[in-house]
Amino acid sequence: MSPRIATVSLNSAVDQTVTVPGFTADAVNRVAASRVDAGGKGVNVASFLAHFGHEVAVTGLLGLENEALFARHFAAAGLVDACLRLPGATRTNVKIVDPLQNQVTDLNFPGIAAGPADLDAVAAKLTDLLAQGLDWVALCGSLPEGLGPEAYAHLTALARKGGARVAVDTSGPALALALAACPDIVKPNTAELGAHLGRDLANLDAVMAAARDLIAEGVGLVAVSMGEAGAVLARGDEIALAIPPATEIASTVGAGDAMVAGLIHAATLGLSLDDTAALATAFSLGALGEIGPHLPPQARIAALARTVTVKTLSRV
Repeated sequence: MSPRIATVSLNSAVDQTVTVPGFTADAVNRVAASRVDAGGKGVNVASFLAHFGHEVAVTGLLGLENEALFARHFAAAGLVDACLRLPGATRTNVKIVDPLQNQVTDLNFPGIAAGPADLDAVAAKLTDLLAQGLDWVALCGSLPEGLGPEAYAHLTALARKGGARVAVDTSGPALALALAACPDIVKPNTAELGAHLGRDLANLDAVMAAARDLIAEGVGLVAVSMGEAGAVLARGDEIALAIPPATEIASTVGAGDAMVAGLIHAATLGLSLDDTAALATAFSLGALGEIGPHLPPQARIAALARTVTVKTLSRV
């Protein structure tokens, strides 16, 4: 079958998760467990959607030196591999998980450099996929060195021209320019959205006002993640608050990406905003309970969705 969803991963990553009970800086620490996964936001979103039965393609950029890890993952997950290979190695992100203190420390390495010609090549790959009849394109993650912040805005316009709806999960100038292209879904966290708007989103009212601002600018659905406090979702004149139950965190790898996948999955089902909030939050909770960028079985996600409290904040 031809893919119906494509994700764009311009700055993929090798996710190395190490479990270190009682991790202490400036000291010798002993690793209790370690695993390595093909990752990066676009790759994770694609994997999570494939887990729920969607036909998904991944395009973007990978380093030749360690591309075998990604090729194996794409084959195992049933993903269409439409990624370009560049000289060098795909970056490594290390997450140090301390189960005793319930803390996660991130070490993010720089990635491969890219240029305008590489973005043009990705756009050509995406154009080929769009010609097969894509319903959704997800543009996820940071941009590699050498690509300007307009990259996602350009790809948003390209996807829209090709008849697909667009989800965006990025930050900084790339987010600002992508928002101007009015994507169908955006999922910033409070820090990213506050930086974009130039104001502190210190309370729920501020987050709601910020979400309303993006809706007024033409974004279809806004999901603002607030960590343990949950997420605010806005669509049209509706605003909902999803409050997750207290949960043990096995790893934070891919939790935000899982929410993006949940939002897209909910959109394919035509769910209400309240049901979308519960399901997308359940995707995130599912990822938090797994080591590495993985989701539990679909039945577990459905059970988690029933534990999420959704409050209607506005329906004016």
